[in-house]
Amino acid sequence: MRPGDVDDEGAYARAGGRLPGDPVPDPGLGDEPGPLAPQGRPPRRRTSFRRAFVHALPVLLIVVAILYDIFTPRYFTAGPLYTAAPLVAAPLYSRRGTALTGVAVVAAVVGLQLGKGVIHYVDSLTELITIATVAVLAVLVNGLVRRSDERLVSVREIAEAAQRAVLPAPAERIAGFEIAVCYQAAQADAFIGGDLYAVQDSARGVRLIVGDVRGKGMGAVAAVAVVIGAFREAAEQEATLEAVAQRLERALAREGTRRDGLDAFEGFTTAVLAELPHGGGTVRIVNRGHPPPLLLYADGTLGPLPAHESALPLGMGELGVWPDRAEETAFPPGATLLLYTDGLTEARDAKGEFYDPQARLTGRVFPHPASLLDTLAEEVRRHSGGGMADDMALLAVRRPRRGEHDHCHEP
Repeated sequence: MRPGDVDDEGAYARAGGRLPGDPVPDPGLGDEPGPLAPQGRPPRRRTSFRRAFVHALPVLLIVVAILYDIFTPRYFTAGPLYTAAPLVAAPLYSRRGTALTGVAVVAAVVGLQLGKGVIHYVDSLTELITIATVAVLAVLVNGLVRRSDERLVSVREIAEAAQRAVLPAPAERIAGFEIAVCYQAAQADAFIGGDLYAVQDSARGVRLIVGDVRGKGMGAVAAVAVVIGAFREAAEQEATLEAVAQRLERALAREGTRRDGLDAFEGFTTAVLAELPHGGGTVRIVNRGHPPPLLLYADGTLGPLPAHESALPLGMGELGVWPDRAEETAFPPGATLLLYTDGLTEARDAKGEFYDPQARLTGRVFPHPASLLDTLAEEVRRHSGGGMADDMALLAVRRPRRGEHDHCHEP
């Protein structure tokens, strides 16, 4: 999957606080620096400094303890600092590094006690035994941490494999359209949640879906797999986009009969389906209770595509039957269609204000869908302070102008 996580904050700072697609101010009017320019250091450098400091903390503790013992009377002791050093090293260093830290601590204590002539005292001997015991325990703790890390790596690899299987990355160019996707899970260390996307080329055009399954955890992931599987099959076989939506409705109804508890009665999926006919300049939309797509035109103007007739989310057909009606809109060359989940619009800042993609994107031009999603992911991360309350899935499709050449974009 082409992630939209943008880590190049250094480029952002060098650009004077502007992101890709931001309008460049008139040179004659001055260029106000962005929020990172006054400090001159992007957050990545601050993070690197913190990591370096934490990694060096065991050594600093030993140095401070030695200086404390040297410049204080002999009845003062830096025992707590000596015992802390190997314990701090245990989760940070290798087994060898932790052991060397323990040896260094014991050697420093022995040397200082000999220098002060107090090694034969009971208190000094007790302190030395305590520090040596803690050093040995730190090596054992290091072994436990390393085994836990190995298990975590295994779990992450399995999660990545599941993500690639359930939400595979679409090609960057399908049937002449430029495509990019981004998925960010709100849960720490999660790779997939309840949001979904899929792109399928068919005889009737390129068909897309972006959706949001009610709930969290493995139950939501299972529902995502059902929706994606049903969509890929229906997109190939059904003659209309409305029929695709009905196939998804039936698939979720069958899945609901196999669920227990609350999800058996209240499980649903909001989704927006789109169809881009081959060689045509239109887009057809079926919206089932999902945030409306946005259409970004080549001149920077932006228009939302709300559903003119409300429809229930997928999986709630038992509450009423309304025929799906695809709404058709012009999709001119150079325009980009953006489909997203509510993780984008429900991202809050410190004041509780929501991120508004329509207001943020109006007047901006992006050369490729990937640059659009990169910008959105970075702006949402900054807007929410790095802590998202909900998963976010983004899918952008651009119809190139006639004569435009293909460009290579990193996945």
